[in-house]
Amino acid sequence: MAPTTNDESTPPRVAIPGPIIIGAGPSGLAVAASLQRLSVPFLLIERSDSIAHLWNHQTYNRLSLHLPKHLCHLPHLPMPKTFPTYPTKSQFMSYLLSYTQSFSLKPIFNSTAVSARFDPVGVVWRVVVARAGAGEVEYESRWLVVATGENAEPVVAAEEQAMGGFDGKKVHSAEYRTGEEFKGERVLVIGCGNSGMELCLDLVEHGATPFMVVRSGVHVLPREILGISTFGLAMNMLKWLPMKMVDRFLVMVAKIMLGDTDKYGLKRPRLGPLELKKTTGKTPVLDIGTLSFIKTGKIKVLLQ
Repeated sequence: MAPTTNDESTPPRVAIPGPIIIGAGPSGLAVAASLQRLSVPFLLIERSDSIAHLWNHQTYNRLSLHLPKHLCHLPHLPMPKTFPTYPTKSQFMSYLLSYTQSFSLKPIFNSTAVSARFDPVGVVWRVVVARAGAGEVEYESRWLVVATGENAEPVVAAEEQAMGGFDGKKVHSAEYRTGEEFKGERVLVIGCGNSGMELCLDLVEHGATPFMVVRSGVHVLPREILGISTFGLAMNMLKWLPMKMVDRFLVMVAKIMLGDTDKYGLKRPRLGPLELKKTTGKTPVLDIGTLSFIKTGKIKVLLQ
C-alpha cells in the first residue's frame, strides 16, 4: 500500500489489494468482519471519529431496536443472551464495539470519501479520500462497497418550508435527545414514521403536548403478533405466500389488534405495508405504545 504520486496537482495514489469499504456503521462492519474471517485484505474508511456515527450521535435517548435482537445481529456474532429482546441504543452500541474488537477491525476514522469513479481502462475504482489534517489520497481497488447508511444525512429543506414564518425552537429528529426539555410545552412534530411516532411518545411521557402532522398515509402495525415479531412472521410467510396475500394478512391482524386507525387520522395507504416498502421505501410503523395516546387525545393528529 505504498503511495505513488503523479504530480503536485493530483493526490498520492494507493493501490488496495482488496475491497474499499466506505462507512463503519453496522453494514460496513459486517462486510469487513466477513472479509476478515476469509483473510481478504480491505480498507475501511469512516468520515467521523467513531464507528456507527448515526447510532452514536444522531439518535434520541429512548431509542431501542424495533425488531428482535435475533433479527438484528451482525454476521458471525449473535448479541449477548443477557440483552433483552429489543436492545436499547446503548446496548446495541456496546454490541457494535464488541463486534469491532472481536474481529480486530481497524477503521480509518476522520476520512471522507470525496469522490468515487470507475476507471474502465484500469478496471478499478478510484476513490479520493480527504483525511483530516492530512490532505487527500486516491485509493484504487477492483471492488467498492458503499455502506454510508440509509438515513445518514438529515433532510431539512421540506420541513423548513412547511414551518413558514415560525420563530420558535426548531429541532431535527437527528438533534432530538429527550422530551425532558419540552415539559409543559406544545410541540409540533412533522412526520408520522417510526421516528415521529416515537418522539411523540417520548414527549407525552415527559409532560409535553405533541401535535403530529400527517402528510400522507401510513401503515401502523403491532410490533408483535401473539408474541411473535410481526416483521419476522411476515418474512417467514413470504417464503410460501405472495406479497399481496401477506399484506392482506398483516392489515387484517392490525385492524383486529389496533382498531381502525383511519378514524384517528392515520389513513392506511392503498398499497399494502410490504408492497409500499418495496416500491417506495416507506417503512410501516411498528407501534410501541404511541397509538394508545393518539386514541386518548394526548397526542393530537393534524392532517396536512
